[in-house]
Amino acid sequence: MKDLQSVLHPAGADAAIIHQFTWVLFVGGTLIFVFVMALLALAMRRQARPIRPAIWIFGAGIAFPVVVLTALLAWSTWRSAQLAPQTSHDALTISVTGKMWWWEVRYRDPTTNREIITANEIHIPVGESVYLGMTASDVIHSLWVPALAGKRDMIPGRVTGLTLRADKPGVYRGQCAEYCGEQHARMAFHVIALPRAEFDAWLARQARPALPADTTVLQRGRDAFLDQQCQACHTIRGVTDVPPFSEQARIADTSRLGPDLTHVGSRREIAAGTLRNHRGTLAGWIADPQAIKPGVFMPPSQDLDGETLRALATYLEHLK
Repeated sequence: MKDLQSVLHPAGADAAIIHQFTWVLFVGGTLIFVFVMALLALAMRRQARPIRPAIWIFGAGIAFPVVVLTALLAWSTWRSAQLAPQTSHDALTISVTGKMWWWEVRYRDPTTNREIITANEIHIPVGESVYLGMTASDVIHSLWVPALAGKRDMIPGRVTGLTLRADKPGVYRGQCAEYCGEQHARMAFHVIALPRAEFDAWLARQARPALPADTTVLQRGRDAFLDQQCQACHTIRGVTDVPPFSEQARIADTSRLGPDLTHVGSRREIAAGTLRNHRGTLAGWIADPQAIKPGVFMPPSQDLDGETLRALATYLEHLK
């Protein structure tokens, strides 16, 4: 599926309303500009009977803008009321946290009621309202999926909301729309809209622990992950688990600097939309992320020999 990131190709009800706003204001502004230029040309002509100043002032200066702006205000107020309400009632709720420079996404497992944590992808069912409960952990971010809805700021210490609805299956690219630091431009994500049955199947897979390392290469990669202390910032459920509800679990959850990698191999891209996800890009990212996204918090792993690095990348690619 092709990634879609365009306000000119709406795929949701709210995006269609915003698209209509765009064209009405653009066309209206163009017509007003042409009208004003015509008045300017008329005013510059030598006329046998000049138009009295009062007519210019009250006609073009007062009556015209009052009528036009009042009509635009009435229409935009009526149309804005048709935007989806920003409420979690009767909607699937997904939590999204903006971080420097990636997105943490949390679902609730309907079977166990436990949280399912992923990153940089928001999967939603087609034709259903989805409420994003959003916050930020460091600085102000802003979530924007042009093809589905408008922008909404994500503010540390506060929870804001945004309702999404995709009318058809597809992959819709989103972007942070508030400057948040050095890698703001490389803070992207994807909204993947699936039929309900496929969404339920995806969510069930995400709820499972990581696939076991059942070959020598995968075992070497898993061991390298642990030896390099990658679990200090990342989680792989079934590999880096600590006792639930323990102090260790609380600290691990609140101090996590990097994305949950339990199913990282199933994601389309890594580094928040920067690289396509495959063994080669995973190896390059692990070896030296600063060369790809300078300023990110992940340190390089240049002490790994080539064979171990390839094994670690193979192991992460295997986590689907």
